[in-house]
Amino acid sequence: MFFCSKFYFICIVDSPLLQLGNIPVSVATLESLFPNIKGGNQKVRMLERDRQIIRLKRGLYVCSPEVTGVTLSTELIANHLYTPSYVSMSSALRYYGLIPEEVYVVQSMTLKHSRDYDTPVGRYEYIHISKETFSVGLSNIIKADYAFVIATPEKALCDLVANSAGVNLRYSKEAALYLEEDIRMDLNDFRQMNPAILDAYAKVGKKGDSIRTLLKLLKQ
Repeated sequence: MFFCSKFYFICIVDSPLLQLGNIPVSVATLESLFPNIKGGNQKVRMLERDRQIIRLKRGLYVCSPEVTGVTLSTELIANHLYTPSYVSMSSALRYYGLIPEEVYVVQSMTLKHSRDYDTPVGRYEYIHISKETFSVGLSNIIKADYAFVIATPEKALCDLVANSAGVNLRYSKEAALYLEEDIRMDLNDFRQMNPAILDAYAKVGKKGDSIRTLLKLLKQ
């Protein structure tokens, strides 16, 4: 497959973009792939115009899967779009297969201010979390050519409860109903969770009483 433009002749098969895979990169990185071409910014604009790269936000791009043949990772994009952050809440629970519904917004927690991004590859939401809570229960998922940070199932559930308006779990029965009916999590899957992570979260995170109610249910 090849592509012709009025500026340059690019053979996609031999394109330097292939080495990037699905990893989001800066303008400087893109420019460094074409050292013999003057006007790096113009080159980046051309690549975007011709849909070889996708603009995630100002200064951050990812190569089109049609060019690289590599599927984009929403989790990896989420980590790069707003840092420091990790994928969590319903997005992480869905990633682990713990809830059945599709999640159409990628949810993450961040040490920075809460904010949202609408990109050509989806909507990304970031919710502020305290420094003490941020480091509890994180997992580094390693793939063949990249890695991303995501909450453990326990941390994702805690973040979801702590940041969902109107969720106040006072009794084990309420917690069970929340799991089974509100987010449709199988109780058998819930009972496989690590109580130590819930306990650690309850000590430093929001809605500690609700998290302790979940912990009580887990130990029953």
